[in-house]
Amino acid sequence: MASKASLLAVIMACTLLGGHTCHGARHLAETTPAAAPPTAAAVPGLPAVPTMPTLPPMPAVPTVPAVTVPAMPMVPTVTVPQVTLPLPPMPAVPLVPKVTMPPMPTIVVPKVTMAPMPTVVVPKVTVPPMPAIPSMPKVTLPPMPSIPTVNVPMPFLAPPPSA
Repeated sequence: MASKASLLAVIMACTLLGGHTCHGARHLAETTPAAAPPTAAAVPGLPAVPTMPTLPPMPAVPTVPAVTVPAMPMVPTVTVPQVTLPLPPMPAVPLVPKVTMPPMPTIVVPKVTMAPMPTVVVPKVTVPPMPAIPSMPKVTLPPMPSIPTVNVPMPFLAPPPSA
């Protein structure tokens, strides 16, 4: 039981991590027309939303002059003197004696005749028809009033991203 549950958890995790809606969201944003900004007449009694001031153009980035770097100095080579230590000689590895094994006996599997498989009869079951599901009444919601923000840009009024 635990192995089935862990396998299901792994499959669900792979499904959640493997699936994404990034391409679909981008396609929807590029094909859906931008929403019109709310007008002042949408909510009577409220002032119009102020417009954002335009920013001056970005100044040009100055060019960085080329710099010449001096050559890397050579690293002196160091000679290590050869040292010989008096080590004892390596002992010889003993040989493993050869062993002759008797031949493997042959196994004879006796022939067995199995009884015929009994036929299984599945009874016919009639299922009663599904009762009709009553339809839910449709409810119309009132329009959502726009809430003006003062000196804060509305991110959802920006144009859709381009490819």
